[in-house]
Amino acid sequence: MADEIDLYDDRGNVLAKDVPLEAISPIRNPAIKRIVSLTIRTGATDLAKLDKKLKTGEIGGKGMIIRGVGRGIDVMGNVNEIAKQVEDMLRVEPDDDTKVELIAGGKRMLTQVPTARILSDYSVGLTAAMGALTHAIIDVCNVSMWDAPIVHAAVWGMYPQDPDTADGAVKMLVDIPMKNEGPGFTLRNIPVNHLAATVRKRALQGAALTMILEEAAQYEMGNCMGPHERGHLLDLAYEGLNANNLLHDLIKENGKTGTLADVVYSMVERAKADGVIKPLKKMPSGFVVYDADDMQLWNAYTCAGMLAAVCVNTASMRAGQPVPSNIMYACELTEQETGLPGPDNGMCQGTSVSSSFFSHSIYGGGGPGVFYGNHIVTRHAKGQFIPCFCAAMCIDADTMYFTPSRTSALYGEVLGAIPEFAEPMKAVADGAKEIM
Repeated sequence: MADEIDLYDDRGNVLAKDVPLEAISPIRNPAIKRIVSLTIRTGATDLAKLDKKLKTGEIGGKGMIIRGVGRGIDVMGNVNEIAKQVEDMLRVEPDDDTKVELIAGGKRMLTQVPTARILSDYSVGLTAAMGALTHAIIDVCNVSMWDAPIVHAAVWGMYPQDPDTADGAVKMLVDIPMKNEGPGFTLRNIPVNHLAATVRKRALQGAALTMILEEAAQYEMGNCMGPHERGHLLDLAYEGLNANNLLHDLIKENGKTGTLADVVYSMVERAKADGVIKPLKKMPSGFVVYDADDMQLWNAYTCAGMLAAVCVNTASMRAGQPVPSNIMYACELTEQETGLPGPDNGMCQGTSVSSSFFSHSIYGGGGPGVFYGNHIVTRHAKGQFIPCFCAAMCIDADTMYFTPSRTSALYGEVLGAIPEFAEPMKAVADGAKEIM
């Protein structure tokens, strides 16, 4: 791939120039590798909530209080020693990448299971952390053999009766393997609100982090073989990483008075000016049909235009709910304006129809924040779709019932402190410079 791009941040500042396209590849860029590694190794624990669960007997999940089994196990009074023991148990080698850190005055705990423990299944990022936490509480708080099962239940939730550890004390971005729609879906199985909270609701950073994970998943799903790899990298560059400042320019140009349609028109004009598309023929009606010598680059421009259109429209109403229809409208206008296919060759438009139906029509069970790339109605587009949802929920001014603060506050508080998660655009640019 001979392509070179300039990478910019979400404020239009240049981060790296003349970057070879391969340098942002998930299988080459060291920062993306770290982001993926941290995603499957990092857990967040609400120690204050765990302490309350043990004292009240609410150890089986919400509404499942076992009367009379509350125990005065003082987790909060021993957080430093508990964290030290958890780290000692997780560590494999003296200088490995294990990390256990207390946050928010000891009320929250971050755990990073060492890479050496991940032998064949990423679940160990969850199970090892919960196992170590269980033993640490028992040892540090001098829990008797009769009360040890209560600690286990509080930490592990309904497991093993229910393989889903949703009621457990340790939370991860990724879900358990049995909830993945198929091979390679691990990194697509992260709710949008978790990612929005992790980047502290900054739209383009949220879109960047989401698309990094989505495109890394495309590699694991086998969708980036041969000529398709370049197309996916171009989409990641322009939509996710603001290549050549296209995304920022489109938003800035239309942010004050522009409509969604204005963003699409601006994208088409930029594509014409950059030589990405050119007139093919003029119809009797006066409509001009365009052609592109490089359809993959054109697709990348349309993806950036789609995200910019979503940002401008959702910001104008300060609400994330219109994101499915925003995507649909942006895709349709792109096709009608040029006669060329829209983002992901029409797949984003088709996906927008089903996602709009499930979040706005007779189903209406969630809202944009609870969707993810693994969902049955959003899984069809290949990496370009869900970043728009994340950007919309970052912009949303808490108008939705399921807001990031309601569903994902723990992730923002704990995982948002990790540099690669907090500033993914800068991290990837720095990683690219390492290997240029």
